[in-house]
Amino acid sequence: MPELPDAAVRQATIFDLDRLAPLFDAYRQFYRRAGDPEGSRRFLRERFQHSQSIIFLAETSGGAAAGFTQLYPSFSSLSAARIFILNDLFVLPEARRKKVGSLLLAAAARFAQEAGAVRLTLSTEIDNRTAQALYEREGWKRQEGFYVYDLALEPR
Repeated sequence: MPELPDAAVRQATIFDLDRLAPLFDAYRQFYRRAGDPEGSRRFLRERFQHSQSIIFLAETSGGAAAGFTQLYPSFSSLSAARIFILNDLFVLPEARRKKVGSLLLAAAARFAQEAGAVRLTLSTEIDNRTAQALYEREGWKRQEGFYVYDLALEPR
């Protein structure tokens, strides 16, 4: 993959599904999930069909897919306002350290602000120091005042 000084980020559409699905599958594998190309494609297709997320795609100047980020709309009861959850951010290994992650974060922030959101929120693994360094360099603040809990539910 060539250098990316001219990388561009744009909002993806369902017509980008063939380019996004392999990135999404690689993202899931990064977090130790089994590869599932068809499941990844189906998941993204459903998000597009039901307008349940906003996805930004980073492309090289030659048009190759380099990374993506996915936002889910939500709300803050305490702020009585819209927020977005930046749930996924992935950059291909060969495109890392070339500002692609920064471009994706900036696109997400711009979109959320234009949509009237008061906050973007994200979480990452405790040992993902590379991602943490990127977030902090881009002005994100680590939440110190709350613990996050999950309750695993069995699908019906």
